[in-house]
Order: sequence, then structure tokens, then C-alpha cells
Amino acid sequence: MYSIVLINAWALSITFLSTAPLWLSLYIPLGFTAVCGARLVGWWRLRHMVPTAEYAHRALTLTTRLAFLLTVLMTGWALALFPYGDPYMQGSIAFFIAITGLGVINCLQQLRSATIMVAIVVNCVFVTYFALADITSFMGMAVNLVLVSVALLLVVAVQFRHFSGAVSARAELETISKENARLANLDSLTGLANRREFFTRLEGLFGEAEGKRLAVGVIDLDGFKPVNDLYGHKVGDRLLVEVGKRLADEAGDGNHIARLGGDEFALTVVDCPDDGALLALGERICAALRAPFVLAEATVQISGSIGFSVYPETAGHAQELYERADYALYCSKRTNRGHPLLFTKQHMVEIEQNTRIEQALLNADLNTELTVFYQPIIAIDTGKTMAFEALARWTSPVLGNVPPSDFIPVAERAGLISELTRILLKKALATASQWPDNVGLSFNLSAHDISSSKAVSLIVGTILASGVDPQRLDLELTETAMLHDFAQAKAAIEMLQLLGCGIALDDFGTGYSSLSQLHALPLTKIKIDRSFVSNLDQNPASYKIVKSLLALSSDMGLGCVVEGVETSEELAALKKLGGRLVQGYFYSPPVPASQLERFLPQTTGPARMAG
Repeated sequence: MYSIVLINAWALSITFLSTAPLWLSLYIPLGFTAVCGARLVGWWRLRHMVPTAEYAHRALTLTTRLAFLLTVLMTGWALALFPYGDPYMQGSIAFFIAITGLGVINCLQQLRSATIMVAIVVNCVFVTYFALADITSFMGMAVNLVLVSVALLLVVAVQFRHFSGAVSARAELETISKENARLANLDSLTGLANRREFFTRLEGLFGEAEGKRLAVGVIDLDGFKPVNDLYGHKVGDRLLVEVGKRLADEAGDGNHIARLGGDEFALTVVDCPDDGALLALGERICAALRAPFVLAEATVQISGSIGFSVYPETAGHAQELYERADYALYCSKRTNRGHPLLFTKQHMVEIEQNTRIEQALLNADLNTELTVFYQPIIAIDTGKTMAFEALARWTSPVLGNVPPSDFIPVAERAGLISELTRILLKKALATASQWPDNVGLSFNLSAHDISSSKAVSLIVGTILASGVDPQRLDLELTETAMLHDFAQAKAAIEMLQLLGCGIALDDFGTGYSSLSQLHALPLTKIKIDRSFVSNLDQNPASYKIVKSLLALSSDMGLGCVVEGVETSEELAALKKLGGRLVQGYFYSPPVPASQLERFLPQTTGPARMAG
């Protein structure tokens, strides 16, 4: 637009340069050039800028005012030249006003108010002035300009409507796109950020964390699945919504909560405080999760474990920060369930060690390297061996003797545990086949061993192929194995019990939901965890707990084995409480099959070991 104005203005200026005064033919066009040039430079500098709505409104308002002002000034300047020219030069003025006016209207067609003002000014001045000139050709030009201007304004109106519609459609599309993007990054159940948004946000925060500490916490609910199984998915969903609200309330200002999926959540802590303050935040969150949730259908109680990792101390990039928080969560659930745990350099050592163990397991000749040790289960009143618990041992040619507490969790995570279970069970049953019929075998199963009907069928096949009476076999399961998939666990237990096997709940008393499992599962025995037995004779709280658990097992008609007996004082206290079956270092540590002879009775009796 400014280029059209300047080109036409200088063409007219040169035409009148020799006849009109210099200030009129030269200086005024120079002034126009300065104004238009300044506007051109301004537009060029801002050509890459994406203006805000407020800035765009101011710029368009200024353009409208300048268009009106320049039209009035240019038209007035052109008419001021009229007395200094002959009819041909005066025709140039008419041509200048008409062409320049129409060009400006065309350039401003997206700014409707400006085009209308320009059209009114040009046509009013042109028609009025040239109609009064009493020159027929000029009057014809005036009428022609009016008609062309009207036609052009109609075109502008149509174009403006289309342009306005396109802008509105684009704005609506952007709104929809933003809403879709928001929904795509939103967990539809809890209203929290979802997994995608969490990792996107984490990457962004990581890029801004230079010189600052950034922490990630991974939160997993303990006991959510039994609530889901007992009350149904609708109640489980409502519980997750309430959990999300509590986490958002406890997270604190500036921190961000996301739901990663299922009953797993994540927390990002920006400008992380010291480790003590971070763990205190974790404890507050865990305490909030332990408080009962009052739902319409029931009041339920769960807990939550948290694993924290902090940049830059223990992670070098965003994915590593999350993975190490997840590892800390795993350790928390294994050793300090219901509380926060911070990833440390010691955990880095453990990860490296676990990697070496996993590689060694993958390359191991498991049939050769795995062996079974046995710990006797003794009847207190007679001192006779009623059964042996089979315990895995692994001697690696690369790593040496690896404790089961190290290689069993690695085998579970690497998907090798089912193979280990079948090898160890086959060896244990082969040894048990040489015992008297009244001596039983107790064998531990992993959550993976009962995770599918196929896995259970393989265990059943191993038992039947051994020739050992299934009634001599107690299969031990931990509470974690039950929680992995409660419905599948129950179906697996029922299948194994139909075979004739006993089912024992290991480490009883350490999990919050053991009582509900006793009620819902067809168990035959419980094993009281060793943590309650240590210093039983000196600790009144442990004494009362063991007394209650023994009474509970008796009332429910379940056998009960007390683990971890190490002193004669502990044994005497258990005998006084009515305990019947015990195992522990007081009698013997786990020993290889070659050393079992001294524990074996010399007479045979009923197949099922006493409860």
C-alpha cells in the first residue's frame, strides 16, 4: 500500500515539478516519503514477530487512522496542484486520485473500516471537486470512480466475510486443538496429568534445572488391588480419584502430580530441598494415604510407598531420574513398605550387581548350578522333624555363592523365576521321595508361579512326575504373591489344593491384608514371620502379637509354623503360648540334603504332616 502511494505521488510530483511551487511539488512528497518509509521499515523489522491480540489491535487501529489521515492529505495535496497544470496535467491528478484510492482500498480489504473511510474520502472529494470543474470528461470519471468504488467495496465486503470466517474457523480449530492436546495429556479419571504429560513436563523441567536440584517421586499404592477385587472397579475408580485429590493437596505449591497408570502416580519436586525435607514430604504423603477413605460403598484403608531420585546427585538425564526413582520405589516396597525411600549411591552399586547377576543367570547352567538346602520344621513337644523347608542356593562359576535374597528378585524381574522354580521343585521332590512318608516338604512359590493357569499346570506336572504324594507337600506363598492377581491366585490355590497340596501363607503378620486373605483363600497353614519372634521372651508387644496369631490359627483350624527361633528362651516362650511347630537356627540352619539323616525319624506314619 505504501509503495503504491509513493510511486503514484512521485509520478504526479514530477509532472508538476516545473510548474508548481517547490514546496508543493517536492517538499510535501518528501514528507510523504519519510512517513511511508518509516512505516515500511517498521513493518519489515516486525515481519517475523507473532503479535499478541492486544498488540495486533493497537497496530490495526493505528493503520486505520493513518489510512484516513494519509488519504485526506494526499487528496488535498493533489487538488492543490490542480491550478498549476493544463487539462492534461489536471487529468493526471484525477488519474492519481482514482488509481491511488482504488489501490489503497484493495490493499486494506481485510481492514473493512479503513477501506470504507478511504472510499468515502476519495469519492466525496473527487466527485465534489471535479463535478464543480464543469468538465464533461472529469464528471464522467467521477461517476465511473463512484461505480468502481461501490463494486470494489462489495468485493471487499465478500472477501472480508470470507477472511473473517477463515479467522474464526482457525481460532475455533486452535481452541479445539488446544482442548484435544489438554485432554491427550490429562488422565480422564482423576483429572491429573497423565503419563505422556508427566514425561513431557519432566523433560522441560530437566532442561531448566541447571544449578538446581530436581526430584522425582514414584508412588505406588499398597492394597489397592484387594479393594478393587472386593468392591469392584467402580469403587476402585472412586478410590483413585480420592487418592489423586490427597496427593495434589499434599504435594505442595510448585510441585506436580501425575497418574502414570493403574495405581501408580508420580511427583516432580522443583527446586528440591535437602534430602531430609524431601523425605519429610514423602512421609506426609504416605501418612495422608494411610488415613481411611470414606466412600459411599465402604470405608477402605490402603497405604502407599514412594521412591525418590534427585538430580544431579543420582541421575544425569530425565529418563534416568525416573528409572532410579522407580528402583527406589521397588526397594521401598520390599524393605520399608508404606514409607518413602531415597535412591542413593548404594542403590547404584546394587543395580550394577543385579545386572551382573542377571547376565550370569541368563548364561547359567541352572540344572547344574542350582542346589537345594533344607531347614527342619520341628514339633516342640516331641522334638521330631515334621517337615523340611526347601531353600534355593546358587553357586555361579562367575560370581561364586550368590544369596537367594540377591538372585531370586533378579530372576523375578528378568522373567526367569518360573524356570528356577521348576528346577528347584524337581530337585526338592527327588530328595523328599527318599524320606519317610510322615515327613513333609515345604516349598516357596513366587507370584509369577501362580500368575497363569499354564504356569500352575507346569508345577502340577512336576509334582505328579515326582511320584511324591502331593499331601506331603506344602506350597508357601507370600502376601505379595496373593496381591499380584488375587483372582488368579485364588484359582491357582484351589487347583493345587484339589491335587492334595497344602497351602501356607508365608511371613504372616507383616502385611496389612493378611486377615482378609485368610478369610477369602483356602489356606491350610500360616507361618508367623521371624520379626515377631526375635527377643520374644523380652518384648511384651511381640509376645502379645504371637499369642494372638497362635489363637487365630487355632480358631480357624489352620496349622501354624513359627519361623526364626534362635534361642532356648524364645522356644520356651513359644511352648508356653501353645506353639506346636517351629523352625530356626536354634535347631539348625539350612543344610544340604547330605546332612539330613540326623533329622529324619526312623518310623513312618500318616502322610500329612501335623498342624
